[in-house]
Amino acid sequence: MTAHETDKYVYDFAEGNKDLKDLLGGKGANLAEMTNLGLPVPPGFTITTGACQAYLATGREPDGLAGQIEAHLEALERAMGRRLGDPHDPLLVSVRSGARFSMPGMMETVLNVGLNDRSVVGLSNQAGRNDRFAWDSYRRLIQMFGKTVCEVPGEEFEHALDEAKRVKGTHDDLDLDAGDLRGLVETYKKIFAKHTGREFPQEPREQLDLAIRAVFESWNAERAILYRRQERIPADLGTAVNVVAMVFGNLGPDSGTGVAFTRDPGSGAQGIYGDYLANAQGEDVVAGIRNTVPLQELERLDKTSYDQLLDIMARLEGHYQDLCDIEFTIERGKLWMLQTRVGKRTAAAAFVIAGQLVDEGLIDLDEALHRVNGAQLAQLMFPRFQLDHGIEAVATGIGASPGAASGAVVFTSARAVELAAEGKAVILVRRETNPDDLNGMIAAQGILTSRGGKTSHAAVVARGMGKTCVSGADEIEVNVPAKRFTVGGHTVAEGDVVSIDGTTGKVYLGEVPVTPSEVVQYFEGTLDPERTDDALVRAVHRIMTHADTRRRLAVRTNADTGADAARARRFGAEGIGLCRTEHMFLGDRRELVERLILAATDADRTDALAALLPLQRQDFVEIFREMAGLPVTVRLIDPPLHEFLPPLEQLAVNVAVAQERGEDVAKEEALLAAVRRMHEENPMLGLRGVRLGLVIPGLFAMQVRAIAEAAVAVTRDGGTACPEIMVPLVGAVQELETVRAEAEKIIAEVVGDSGVEVLIGTMIEVPRAALTAGQIAEAAQFFSFGTNDLTQMGWGFSRDDVEGAFFWRYLELGIFGISPFESIDRDGVGRLIRIAAEEGRAARPGLKLGVCGEHGGDPDSVHFFHEVGLDYVSCSPFRVPVARLEAGRAAIETTGSDSR
Repeated sequence: MTAHETDKYVYDFAEGNKDLKDLLGGKGANLAEMTNLGLPVPPGFTITTGACQAYLATGREPDGLAGQIEAHLEALERAMGRRLGDPHDPLLVSVRSGARFSMPGMMETVLNVGLNDRSVVGLSNQAGRNDRFAWDSYRRLIQMFGKTVCEVPGEEFEHALDEAKRVKGTHDDLDLDAGDLRGLVETYKKIFAKHTGREFPQEPREQLDLAIRAVFESWNAERAILYRRQERIPADLGTAVNVVAMVFGNLGPDSGTGVAFTRDPGSGAQGIYGDYLANAQGEDVVAGIRNTVPLQELERLDKTSYDQLLDIMARLEGHYQDLCDIEFTIERGKLWMLQTRVGKRTAAAAFVIAGQLVDEGLIDLDEALHRVNGAQLAQLMFPRFQLDHGIEAVATGIGASPGAASGAVVFTSARAVELAAEGKAVILVRRETNPDDLNGMIAAQGILTSRGGKTSHAAVVARGMGKTCVSGADEIEVNVPAKRFTVGGHTVAEGDVVSIDGTTGKVYLGEVPVTPSEVVQYFEGTLDPERTDDALVRAVHRIMTHADTRRRLAVRTNADTGADAARARRFGAEGIGLCRTEHMFLGDRRELVERLILAATDADRTDALAALLPLQRQDFVEIFREMAGLPVTVRLIDPPLHEFLPPLEQLAVNVAVAQERGEDVAKEEALLAAVRRMHEENPMLGLRGVRLGLVIPGLFAMQVRAIAEAAVAVTRDGGTACPEIMVPLVGAVQELETVRAEAEKIIAEVVGDSGVEVLIGTMIEVPRAALTAGQIAEAAQFFSFGTNDLTQMGWGFSRDDVEGAFFWRYLELGIFGISPFESIDRDGVGRLIRIAAEEGRAARPGLKLGVCGEHGGDPDSVHFFHEVGLDYVSCSPFRVPVARLEAGRAAIETTGSDSR
């Protein structure tokens, strides 16, 4: 971008295109694209994200912006043949936000800007003396302007509207006539004046300038910040502002507004999907204030507009080569396109649509892989309701976002957050949600509304977050003040449990049992993708197969038992990247480890080791057999000692009580003395890992012998074993050299001529190890990055202590975009990994590199590990498919695709 271009803050729709989203925001770029395609878009202009960034940085509009707005407004007035707010023939405009990424309902919109006490009469005359329409438009402006621009509590306007309907004896705002609405305008003005200390502004240009400023400021509204954090949207992008000539869907029965999808955003099925509302403005559809009719009903109401809409939908989908989400208005039989964007969709729809578009020749398989992600795949692996026990639904709404969710009913966002913080599953029940409910929607397992459709606020936001949602369940009477809802003779109070099915739209009383998803059944091998008519399973199979052919990273699993190893293999694991031997010593074996640690003599220690050896050997035999020749990385024992010793405080109390009673406590006193001797203030930085193996003679030797003997036993039985022995917590090459020398002697003795090959490497989890990787690689045949401990030590955090203590505040302040334990810290911990990988391979060119922390199954982290050149990632069995998919996506994003 040139210096001259940075001074250009306003673009006419004809000047932009869909590729300028960073500058014009998604909405503005797509309005420009539709204008260039010759579609019926109302004239308008876009104020750039750069203007917003400048405003937020300085607190004032950048130089030149006001003049550019004036020039474009004059051009708009010439195009429309009307002047903004003219008392006799007014031009009205909408002011809408539009960021680079879709943020449904998070930022502000103001409609009907330019109306005042005089121009409302001109608007009525313009509409053929339609007084009702004019006063309805005016009350909407005051309501939206008051709430958005001046922070007047929205519920005060809503209460006034409800009171007007009560006086009229109706539940429908369409029954309010012009006189009722004129009175409502006066009431709204009083509400506005009460909260702002001024009269509602009558100057149209002042309305416009204040609305633009409010859209800028809405970028940093609490709910927008929360949504960005939830969706990992950068905080410095800013929003564009779109100023568009108003077209009116509330002119009467031959007018209306709607939202359409070119395919079902819930399932991906092809067809006609959307909602339409006659005699309404667009906010009525999104807010779910009145229940809509299916889009197909428009064919009966206005076939000409319906046919034109279907033609435009097909054209847009072909142009964007994707599911499109479209907003439109019909003004007295004239169709206007107000917005299009690549539509948000459920995880299931994402996979199905990607496969369909490949079949239609619009995209290739690389692009299909690019359009899905691991987070979506993880959603598809969640269980669904098991309904074979005669369980009957008490209500049916619209399945707006799929999933199976059960929880205690709550009626406010605040209550949802409160109970979720206590660890309780909740279902947020509302008549309709609005952007202020975002906190509660995030906290809840699912959302249930009695109003709205697939395009309501609840539906769109829930789909974006992967939350289960049922909307428009109009059999339910929601009474928020009384904290209850009623349906079919049942009363459900706050705290009662309900279950909602976001696929079918059904609502059940109580907790419904769940069953594995079809996708998990596919990965388990119990559902054949070639023999099922399930479009989702076929699509997942097809894309996963392609991901496996494209990925460079191997995917292993973290598994400590044969059962875990078997399941991981079914999920596609190509070996074990972390077998934690300390997990094998819990339960009944704990006493043997305690005996070993507290052994007072060499004989005691030898006896304990002799008892542990056959148990360890059998564990490894089982795992090697299950992995059938795939590599198995066995980490030598790495427990903080406190995990195997009695708690010091409790032991001291027990001894004191026994002494008080005069009991013989010689054995307990000896144990207490030993525990005190070995007690550590910070066990995570104490005697563990390689240190424990060097301090307790024979411990690592026993484990190495068990591994080697198990590998030989499996080989002699006709199988294949590929063990890799990993020494944990190494910080200096001398530690590894000492352990390796002893291990190689034992391996040579046990393996003999069996043909078994055993690799010896180390876990890079201490920052010093990463920084001296070149030295350590001279003694290591492989590195595996233990990112959990590397993150703890790199940040100086104790994970168990800090996540609940202050991470929430760090996230709130933007210090973290996401917890570094959830996704790799590229700049800090990631740099340590990069240094270790480069210096390790410089010292030993064939050095095998992997990662075995849970970051190995995090989608964003997998991309980083691909980038720095690791050979494999390892994660829990359930996350293996996610890692496989993301490894494939990382590969195509590196090499690119001809279709993009």
